[in-house]
Amino acid sequence: MNIESTQKKCMPWYNGNYPPSYKNQPVSLREKAVEIANQLLEQGVDEGIAIATGLKRARIFFKKQLSSRGTKKEIS
Repeated sequence: MNIESTQKKCMPWYNGNYPPSYKNQPVSLREKAVEIANQLLEQGVDEGIAIATGLKRARIFFKKQLSSRGTKKEIS
């Protein structure tokens, strides 16, 4: 068994350690984005793609939550 193939290529993120592009995001959005990005990393997705996709999917998640509550507030 090749050791390199079983090791993760990227470090997962956690509270306080997240991608710089998440820095100015609201805490709830950032936490959801980190959760999604970590799941993508576990699936072998490239780190850059995981970061961008995590943030995009987190925004969609919260927009759906807000629209289901009938709230007009937007998440940027």
